[in-house]
Amino acid sequence: MADLEAFKTDFRGDIITPSDPGYEDAIFRWSRNGIRRAQIVTFPKDETGVAQAIAYSRQVGLPLAIRGGGHSASGASSTDGLVVDLSKYFDRVRIDPNKKLAYVGGGTLWGAVEKAAIQHGLATVGGTVNHTGCGGLIVGGGYGWLSGKYGLAIDNLVQATVVTANGSTITANSAENSDLFWGIRGGGCNFGIVTEFVLKLYPQRRTVYAGFVIFSPEKLETLATAVQSWWLNGPTENEAMMFVQAASQFGQPPAVILNLFYNGSEEEGRKNYKTLLDIGPIADMSKEIPFEKLNEVQNHLAVHGRNNYEKGTYHSPNFDLPGRAARTYELVKRFHEMGKFETFIACELFPMGKVNSVPNDATAFRRGRRTNVITNLTWDDDEPGKYALAKESASQLIATMGDVNPAEAVGYGNYSSDALPAQGTIAEDRSRILFDSNYPRLQELKRKYDPDMVFNKWFVVTPAAG
Repeated sequence: MADLEAFKTDFRGDIITPSDPGYEDAIFRWSRNGIRRAQIVTFPKDETGVAQAIAYSRQVGLPLAIRGGGHSASGASSTDGLVVDLSKYFDRVRIDPNKKLAYVGGGTLWGAVEKAAIQHGLATVGGTVNHTGCGGLIVGGGYGWLSGKYGLAIDNLVQATVVTANGSTITANSAENSDLFWGIRGGGCNFGIVTEFVLKLYPQRRTVYAGFVIFSPEKLETLATAVQSWWLNGPTENEAMMFVQAASQFGQPPAVILNLFYNGSEEEGRKNYKTLLDIGPIADMSKEIPFEKLNEVQNHLAVHGRNNYEKGTYHSPNFDLPGRAARTYELVKRFHEMGKFETFIACELFPMGKVNSVPNDATAFRRGRRTNVITNLTWDDDEPGKYALAKESASQLIATMGDVNPAEAVGYGNYSSDALPAQGTIAEDRSRILFDSNYPRLQELKRKYDPDMVFNKWFVVTPAAG
């Protein structure tokens, strides 16, 4: 490859190629079907190194991918070309307790942020699985257990350091390069590589009430009716839950699960959810836990190294949870009996008032939507046709539980495996739906910051003409 040795000599960081020790670890990802055999994996030590990696990929014509946490369901963090991997030298967190700010490197996982911040009695919005990378979650929007109080992760982003396609290192905030700041708040990885995020922090109690409560299938209608009543009555900012139906291919029958959260003590949480708990679970694992353990609760459902197909949508406008849950359960049961994959579908019931109080054009992220439905189908083997079967099965689940009218045919962007064969790139018509009225403005930004489409993963934005 042209000038590879010169690039290795000059590069500020480490480089791994297929012949080097550690190559398999370097291309490993959370989702096994998201792994691609990169020609070069770079680990830049600083922004100069990031710019060098971008420049080299352009010089030799290698497609480029950015790896933060490597958790992308769409394979956006992988490529058969060149990877800019931030997980080695940009895995860092600094907390300023006086200013209530977290300075977070682009290769950091959420668990590190939560552990560092809570030592000062502080926290921010940070997903629901703690081994997710901060970078992808933030630039894609970022829902979390604290969204009811503080909105999305992007609503708490005050500044970012971005290396753009031409190698410039730019500080973006509300006063400086505000157009780019607008774009990276929901516009994904379309405009550059974010090496540092600065996030607002808020006072947070050290323990919360959380955990799984499992019910037998015959309680489904009663439970779904009670959950629907709780939701329609309007949960407080300290409440949130997931209504889950799940089944394992290893013999575990379909179960109905509540993943509960209350930002208070166990006594307060149990009192708050008494109506639900009185329905009579077969297992109750909810308890008062350290705040930094909250996003570990679901980790066993999102282990590394398995194949995944993930898809999201929004709740139906009428929110007929009892009816939709009953029909969804029959699908989960049928897929379980097929024995092909583990099935998981969840209604994320996070209060949306704070999220939707932000005007739609204030950030690139589309507002005014209902809460999320996510399904994830998981399997271990590479049986031909199983990915296509998982995709079709997920579509059936989503159509049954959620709402797939044409105007909302794309759910939350971070919940999508719908990538083209072009490795982690999702079709432009889906991007237009995702970004909706913000798409033309994103196209103008793309023309300004990345007219050659160096960054072409996830929901890709094409540059405006002219």
